[in-house]
Amino acid sequence: MNDLAPESWQYREANTRALSLPALSEALCELVDEGVPVMAGTADLQYSNGLNLFADAHPDRFVQFGISEQNMVSAAAGLATTGMVPYVATFASFLALLCCEQIRMDVAYCNLPVRLIGHHTGIALGFYGTSHHATEDIAIMRALANMVVVSPADGPSLKALIKESGTRPEPMYFRISRGHDPVVYEDTSNLRIGKAVMGPLGTDANIIACGMAVYGAHEAASLLAEEGISVGVIDMHTIKPLDRDAVLAASDAAPLVMTVEEHNILGGLGGAVAEVLAETSRSARLVRHGIRDEYSLIAPPTHLYRHYQLDGPGIRDRLLDALRGEEQ
Repeated sequence: MNDLAPESWQYREANTRALSLPALSEALCELVDEGVPVMAGTADLQYSNGLNLFADAHPDRFVQFGISEQNMVSAAAGLATTGMVPYVATFASFLALLCCEQIRMDVAYCNLPVRLIGHHTGIALGFYGTSHHATEDIAIMRALANMVVVSPADGPSLKALIKESGTRPEPMYFRISRGHDPVVYEDTSNLRIGKAVMGPLGTDANIIACGMAVYGAHEAASLLAEEGISVGVIDMHTIKPLDRDAVLAASDAAPLVMTVEEHNILGGLGGAVAEVLAETSRSARLVRHGIRDEYSLIAPPTHLYRHYQLDGPGIRDRLLDALRGEEQ
């Protein structure tokens, strides 16, 4: 264990340098300044999700619910009925799984503008174990009627998409990683909920990624370009509603499409893309890359990202295997 870099696993230290978590409070403060009736709350995790910054700026608009996640979701639904726009945050594993009934009945069924912020998604809380890993949350949330599902790649995109959410009428689930995310976007002016971000498409393969996997996908595409392999990257930050046109463009441009997500390959981004390709009879082959229907190992997150090949070199290797027809 002595060879582990502290920033790879001590989340308190990592959060002090977080790129995406302060962006949440920054976006909410700007929405308040613009007149949006924002309320924010958390389940005893304001220092893990960055909402302490919002609480300091607007204590009258912040509720500390304590370790009472289900009550927090139901209270947020109640606030939404009064005309407020509530943003409530806790670990994604607690929010999507523990609170599923409250989200389904109090928020989604009633079609209320509650913003559910699930942070430390996937395997980001590596050492905390299975109870804290969230590799099923996309599947759960995208199956709920009325629910919009958003998985930003970094802090700037999180801020831009949270800002856009302020005036939308539907319930939304935001999926945030560990906060210690490399920056993908310097310019977020073209980010829109429901519209994927597309660069030049590849002629050999195209990667459709979300969340923390977007940076690794770009890194993998750069490594493959050095080998003469043309690979495009699509940031599918909105998983529901899915940008079907982007999926079809990727499949028409190259014979192989690979989805990459920090999530079970069943029911998540890969499942959503598979549905589109099957329904439109596209001929491109699909490879889903992520957690292969298992409970994740317990280790530092950076080590888990390498083990599950969710970093740049790992994605490159998986794509090469797929191009050779050797994928698992």
